[in-house]
Amino acid sequence: MLENVRRDRRVRAIAFPQKTLARPVVIDGVGLHSGVEIHMVLHPAEADRGIVFRRTDLVSQGREVSDIPALYDHVADTTLSTAIGNAAGTTISTIEHLMAAFSALGVDNALVEIDAAEVPVLDGSSEIFIEKIEAAGLEKLDAPRKAIRILKPVVVEDGLKRAALLPGEGFKLFFEIDFDNEVIGHQEIEADLRDPFFAEDILRARTFCLRKDIEAMWAVGLAKGGSLENAVVVDTHAILNEEGLRYEDEFVRHKLLDAVGDLALLGMPLIGRYEGSRAGHAMNNRVLRALMADRSAWEIVEYSEDNRSSAPLRAELRAIPAD
Repeated sequence: MLENVRRDRRVRAIAFPQKTLARPVVIDGVGLHSGVEIHMVLHPAEADRGIVFRRTDLVSQGREVSDIPALYDHVADTTLSTAIGNAAGTTISTIEHLMAAFSALGVDNALVEIDAAEVPVLDGSSEIFIEKIEAAGLEKLDAPRKAIRILKPVVVEDGLKRAALLPGEGFKLFFEIDFDNEVIGHQEIEADLRDPFFAEDILRARTFCLRKDIEAMWAVGLAKGGSLENAVVVDTHAILNEEGLRYEDEFVRHKLLDAVGDLALLGMPLIGRYEGSRAGHAMNNRVLRALMADRSAWEIVEYSEDNRSSAPLRAELRAIPAD
């Protein structure tokens, strides 16, 4: 009993401690691209563990269970989703919506056990992940939260596509899209991840696709689980979903949601500004790799609410924990 009291006092003494889940969270659903039924459990994890995915179905196949850290340098594929993998060839795809929920709620550490190679799509947004995690509650850990502060601009471009990480306070984001479709067209949005309305205003936006692209996705084995229940489908002149859109600019909001999930693969919160123009999962991963490749472009700091008082940590601390 006394030991628990002491531990609680230590946690309260840390201004911004790391967080994990207060109890396990069970989530069942279908995979957007695989179309299979998936069972997933989010477990609490110790400080400095980060977010780790574990394929439990490999046990029944007689294969060794392999963990995959949710980190930018483990991204294995970015075709219509973000997939991570490890040296053993184990992969998990469509992680971005769950990672966006973890990022928005400030979950630093969790073990995600999953019996398939894809995270359930649920309603196509992060809303259900948010609701289930909030219902379980969060627990403070006896370790300070760390963040990566951007010190100078890092920009990657590919034709009209652009992704940039810039210095700044807090974590602000800008995104713009431009589709050759009269329903979507040009949309842009600014947001602040630390705004208390961020989860409601951004993370409820659903994934979307153009009707004309569906058969092409099927042909390469993707979107097998897609439906009007988990995606917004856009025809030439209209939305096919009977209920319509959740927001007039739901399309760009979802692209921003994806970016938040992809940027969470840095393994720590970001302090700075992200800008994306026609960017997708590939560009988001490229800008993270470019950032981390330039040691003069970032520093590790202890996280604080205003970030102006964040003190740089010792230079020998690594930005990304070892596998």
